[in-house]
This record gives sequence, C-alpha cells and structure tokens, in this order.
Amino acid sequence: MYEIRLHSRGGQGGVTAAKLLAQAAFLDGKHATATPLYGAERRGAPVVSFIRIDESPIRIYSQIRQPDLVIVLDPTIMQTVDVLLGIKPDGEVLINSPRPVEMEGHKVYNADLTGVALSLGLVLAGNPILNTPLLGAVAKLGLVSRESVKQAISETFADERNEEAALKAFEELKV
Repeated sequence: MYEIRLHSRGGQGGVTAAKLLAQAAFLDGKHATATPLYGAERRGAPVVSFIRIDESPIRIYSQIRQPDLVIVLDPTIMQTVDVLLGIKPDGEVLINSPRPVEMEGHKVYNADLTGVALSLGLVLAGNPILNTPLLGAVAKLGLVSRESVKQAISETFADERNEEAALKAFEELKV
C-alpha cells in the first residue's frame, strides 16, 4: 500500500486534490481512499489529507503516520508543522516551490504549482487553485497515469484550464 500525507491550508484545494488523486487511482484500476483532517474550517488554517493507493481493497481509514510521500502545498506551513514527522526512511517529498528545496535524508521534488495556477488565471477568492496542477505533478511521479488525471479533472471541473494546469505541472516537474 502506498500512503501519502498532503499538507495544505484551507482554500488551497488540498482536500479536493486528495479526492481527485484517489479518483485518478480508481480510474487506473486501483483501490484508493482520501480522508481529510482539519479543525474549525477557515481559509488559511492548516489542513492535512491522507491518500492511500493499493492494488487490493483498502480497509484502513485512519491517519497516515508513516507516509511514503509527503506533499506540501504551502511551504510556510513548515514553520509550524513538522511535515516530515514519521516519514519512512526512503520517503519522498513533493513541495510547491519554484526552487529546489533541501530536506536531509529525503528525495525532494519541487514544482511551481502556484506559478502554474497564476499563469492560467486559476484563482478563487484571491488564492491560486493548486489542486489540479498538483495532480499533474503526482502523475509525473508515476503514482497515477496522465490519462486518469485528465479524466478525473474533466469529470469534476468544466473549466479546461484545470486540465491545462495539470499538463503544465507534469511537464515542469523534474524527476
């Protein structure tokens, strides 16, 4: 079972990204779950989402304490949250950043998801929409296919810029 912990802030699209990622995995013929964890809902508050992907049915719905992958949509969250807590020794990190980020002992991928969203005008209430660009980056890591990402996005959003954002982030991420 592959386990992902996604750190974001309310309003960034982290919860929706988790659901879309699980949907894309399902479209690839896998089993998947997506579960958010947050307190009083307010824009900007820390939010954690958990995604599990497996070839077999998943019967675990608890928090993920030892993720294979940690995703960080807002790097400033690392000032208050230990995003690497419990990450597996060979765990990887995907961070929304235009520049490479060093995290000792872990392979770190960076993609400018914010830049992708802003370049396409994907903004809601003044905040860039990061969920669909994130799906493209995750597809580049090989966890789901580009085709399933495209289908999950098109089934959820009518605005074609969302699919374009995923493709742009896919192309931008260096692995």
